[in-house]
Amino acid sequence: MKVMIIGASGIIGRAVAENLEKDHEIIRVGKSRGDLLVDLTEESSVKALFERSGKVDAIIATMGSVHFGPLAEMTAEQFNQGLQNKLLGQVRLVLIGKEHLNAGGSFTLTTGILTHQPIRTGVNATAVNAALEGFVLAAANELAGLRINAVSPTVVTEALDKYAPFFPGFESASASRVALAYRRSVDGIDNGKVFRVW
Repeated sequence: MKVMIIGASGIIGRAVAENLEKDHEIIRVGKSRGDLLVDLTEESSVKALFERSGKVDAIIATMGSVHFGPLAEMTAEQFNQGLQNKLLGQVRLVLIGKEHLNAGGSFTLTTGILTHQPIRTGVNATAVNAALEGFVLAAANELAGLRINAVSPTVVTEALDKYAPFFPGFESASASRVALAYRRSVDGIDNGKVFRVW
């Protein structure tokens, strides 16, 4: 299969590419580096991505930023960062990408453990992740001939140097273990499922 990975230069994206490249053709996509470039916050950029890539069999999104900060100090503009980037970026990928997936193709989006286990300063992340999981659940009923799932990882071991203070007491998972869930989504039969790697 021809598999497009958006966010392929990140910790999770690299692990997913390494897992899948033994069996599939991988198109690595990033905002600043990769086989192809895209800014998921811009509709024209997403359309241009698919014009260059042509039809693919699977689209994986392992990207998306949110705002971390105390709710008491948060502004609507700060909250909107996560909405525009991680939430609408991945939704936009599906809305445009569905026309560029081969029959039987799949989307795999990325949410996170904060959907169900909130942390201090993580209100934006929890809200965005929950919205993405709702989108996957509903979209699975309407994407005729296509599948859509999400992967919800805990904090990744390789990122603990940056994120450990935000996740006190959380058990991490290696990027290679998280990558297995993306493999299940791409090569499996599930639709509308959230694969939790906690």
